[in-house]
Amino acid sequence: MQHELHDTGLSEHAAAFEAERGRLTGLAYRLLGSFSDAEDVLQDAWMRWQTAVRDEIRQPSAYLSAVVTRLCLDRLKQARRHRELYVGPWLPEPLLEDPALATLPEEALSRDVSFALMLALERLSPLERAAFILHDVFEMEYTEVAATLGRSEATCRQLARRAREHIRADRPRFEIDKQESETLAEAFFAASRSGDALSLGRLLADGATLHTDGGGRKPSALNVIHSAAKVARFFIGISRKPRSAPPLWSRRIIANGLPAELSLEADGTRQLKAVEIAAGQISNVYIVRNPDKLAKLWAAVADAPAAQGT
Repeated sequence: MQHELHDTGLSEHAAAFEAERGRLTGLAYRLLGSFSDAEDVLQDAWMRWQTAVRDEIRQPSAYLSAVVTRLCLDRLKQARRHRELYVGPWLPEPLLEDPALATLPEEALSRDVSFALMLALERLSPLERAAFILHDVFEMEYTEVAATLGRSEATCRQLARRAREHIRADRPRFEIDKQESETLAEAFFAASRSGDALSLGRLLADGATLHTDGGGRKPSALNVIHSAAKVARFFIGISRKPRSAPPLWSRRIIANGLPAELSLEADGTRQLKAVEIAAGQISNVYIVRNPDKLAKLWAAVADAPAAQGT
């Protein structure tokens, strides 16, 4: 009988953690910009949860949020040093948002995880990032944020305010019609493949940017490219290269809330190309080629016929 009670208690303890897993993974992803690292943090949090004194935990959600946040803050210190040495522009590990294949549950993706926001978060200090995400994204009270970060409530308010000021300019200002978004994205993907200068000039906003992340593992631009003319020249130049060829396989998906194309390029490189749209034009283009960042997304697209590519 005692053994049965122990098993029941353990089962309830595990169930309490599992009930929070999706939300905690979303929290860790936003703090770290990496789904793989977020999973590692959740594993560490689970180990701590197993050894926690249960009678001292009044709110499992608050306790686990604090554990995950602190683990992420420790990792952020290491990540910032690593990213100073990163080859070329850094982009977050993309998240698949196809409901049937998504790498995070829908409720964890219901809040903004756009590349624009994730890049804006990278420019914040770790504490600013945590205060903003906990309060503005996950709607935690400042008293709880203060307890999680080990800072005063006034300090946390100031951290979140500073973060908000830095991020405001990078957040979407209005909703984009889904059909319009799909049409523009499809036209851009085709034009960027063919090097159609006329179409690229029409589709790209004047201040368009191109971020390409190869991480030193795959060829990519070493700096962010600014202006429609320079972004267009980039794609026109690629299309004119002697070895330019159509992809071996491609599929349209939604990644981080953006229309995207996942492809296996002619040279065997896995690639994600995503676009952000504002006022009827392409405002930002994001290309991820670093194989480490595409492994989980690629695996999630289980029916990809060419998924054995590298």
